[in-house]
Amino acid sequence: MLSAEDLETIWLTLKLASTVTALLLLVGTPIAWWLAKSRSWLTGPIGAIVALPLVLPPTVLGFYLLVSMGPNGVIGQFTQSLGIGTLPFTFWGLVLASMLYSLPFVVQPIQNSIEAIGERPLEVAATLGAGPIDRFFTVVLPLAKSGFFTAAVLGFAHTVGEFGIVLMIGGNITGETKVVSVQIYDHVEALDYAQAHVLSAVMLIFSFLILLMLYAFRKNSNVLTQFNRQK
Repeated sequence: MLSAEDLETIWLTLKLASTVTALLLLVGTPIAWWLAKSRSWLTGPIGAIVALPLVLPPTVLGFYLLVSMGPNGVIGQFTQSLGIGTLPFTFWGLVLASMLYSLPFVVQPIQNSIEAIGERPLEVAATLGAGPIDRFFTVVLPLAKSGFFTAAVLGFAHTVGEFGIVLMIGGNITGETKVVSVQIYDHVEALDYAQAHVLSAVMLIFSFLILLMLYAFRKNSNVLTQFNRQK
């Protein structure tokens, strides 16, 4: 049986994942577009920076974020100048850290989908008088919808499953920064294996359903694409 504190951590985790996913779609889309379309030599270094969280230990990223968001860090000094204090051990500190940690899981699927479209559909739309914004919403979004859906699902699921970086940046503050992964760790540390089993089972089922939905969507998209090509 889930306790009141367990339910609170689930709610906070879903709130964090939803916020991070929405912001990452807004921030990640122009980055993915630039990486897919630009011929600048900077695409290599920028692409590597975006992909760093895939290979970098979460504690390393968390450490540098903790330092930079602290009172003497670059981000910390900036936020203090705005009168909002420092971000470590706050919800919005978790949001920023989670955005950086989940960035490649959003940018790369969108980038791959944009690259798969090619230049021809955009050139045809341009000859018909469609402007850049119009081409994006009428050509890119419909043709790359599977990439955007995959990005949203992976970004959300990855944020839900975070542990190391949220512990480094958020600590263990109930109602503010304690997410499900940290709550499970607390249960295990307290030798309360029964509650750890229940909460872990909830997350296991949730993760399975998320992946099942993703694979079903991608399979249906592939079937629809093949059908349209045969018409």
